[in-house]
Amino acid sequence: MNNLNDPQDWNIRPERQGDGGDSSKWNYALLVPMLGLAAFRWIWSKLFQKEDLDLERQECRNIKLECKTLKYKISRFHEALKKGKEQEQGALNALTVVEKLLMQRQQAFCSHFVYHSWREQLERDLMAYTAKHPLAHLKMENDLRDIFNNDQSCAEYLNTDQRKNGSLMWLYLRYWRLQLALQTHQRAEAILGIQTKK
Repeated sequence: MNNLNDPQDWNIRPERQGDGGDSSKWNYALLVPMLGLAAFRWIWSKLFQKEDLDLERQECRNIKLECKTLKYKISRFHEALKKGKEQEQGALNALTVVEKLLMQRQQAFCSHFVYHSWREQLERDLMAYTAKHPLAHLKMENDLRDIFNNDQSCAEYLNTDQRKNGSLMWLYLRYWRLQLALQTHQRAEAILGIQTKK
């Protein structure tokens, strides 16, 4: 039976070792620092988890901001690209009109039945047309004067193909098309922020 007056017998004690001393004191002496170390490690890991979580949240905010900025830049790029394509197509269409007018002018020049005044009216129309917006940046005025003054190449008398008339005008038409292509590439590079080496 338990003796209520003897609290030492109440506790369950580990068996004594054969060394004659109480080794349980050493067991408890090691247990307390180990528990303290485990508690410290747990608190430390919780602090690092909180810091990691804060860093992850900040990274997510940064990524969202970068995505938003990138979406804005992409939409601006698409708008600029669309505008550039529309300008390029407008200029190409206008250049096709110039080609037809030049072919008519050259045919009028090569034909003996067309009045000189009608040819001059065509030349005036060409000068006015090329000074307008789609082709104004090409500055074609001097080139057209060169064609009007120096392109006297005509095909055979019974020629029905207008493309065989003229030689200088075809060189200038090719040159203007190349200029348009170059300007298109330069616009694309400007939109993308690419600098070409000179």
